[in-house]
Amino acid sequence: MVTPNAQEIFIQGVTHSGRTFRPSDWAERLAGVMRPFHPQAAQGHGAHLGYSPWVIPTVVNGIKCVVVNRALRDYDERAWNFVLGFARDNDLVVTEACLLPDPPRS
Repeated sequence: MVTPNAQEIFIQGVTHSGRTFRPSDWAERLAGVMRPFHPQAAQGHGAHLGYSPWVIPTVVNGIKCVVVNRALRDYDERAWNFVLGFARDNDLVVTEACLLPDPPRS
């Protein structure tokens, strides 16, 4: 369950039973589908390359994840529901969290 105050959720590439979700590029595929959901989404040649800043594939502790920012919900609630539905339909673990920037290198 995602609380209304969550600013970011992590959809983890692992099911509630502990199995790794397949295919291995699921996070990139999901993020790619969500690319158009951003007010400054690129149009024309090359617009399909890249991701929305609100739906970012990443790896956390060796587990593929997609970080979804609440701004997506504010922009298009149907897109938000699609992403949460994907996680629910595939029995993926969803965690509320926030992505912290990498510390500066010294």
